[in-house]
Amino acid sequence: MEFFTADLCDEFSLKTEVLGPDFKSYGGSVKFKGTAITVKLDKNNKDLAVLLRDKKGEGKVVVVDVDKKYYAVVGDNLMKFASDNKYAGIIVNGYVRDTVNTKDFNVGLLAIGTCPKKYIPVQEGQINITLNIDGVEINEGDYIYADADGIVITKEELV
Repeated sequence: MEFFTADLCDEFSLKTEVLGPDFKSYGGSVKFKGTAITVKLDKNNKDLAVLLRDKKGEGKVVVVDVDKKYYAVVGDNLMKFASDNKYAGIIVNGYVRDTVNTKDFNVGLLAIGTCPKKYIPVQEGQINITLNIDGVEINEGDYIYADADGIVITKEELV
């Protein structure tokens, strides 16, 4: 994959925004890119599971906002769905679990941290809505570039 987030920020400084430094890598791919699918959850991951299981994800990055609530919304089962449907990556403004196994899938997974507990009562989520994470507005169709240096958000494809 021929891009580096630092180079994108240098070359396209007026077109790039970056998410904060709190995201850590828990997936099998450290470097990934794609168009954004946005998901807003209230602790429970039911709607995210449906999306990852039922939609083809080639060239897509799912950006999930749970407002950093301390429940895991992605684990090895959802990573398997993402891998089976060829998603490039998942970015979670929250927590993940099963991280020994999530690295076995060739899908990027970035999150704030880990939590062993998931939220059991079903809560409805929203898909393809505007998210605001770290002061950056993210919409469906925005472009996401991620590597070891960080996460870059753009309104248009750069590379």
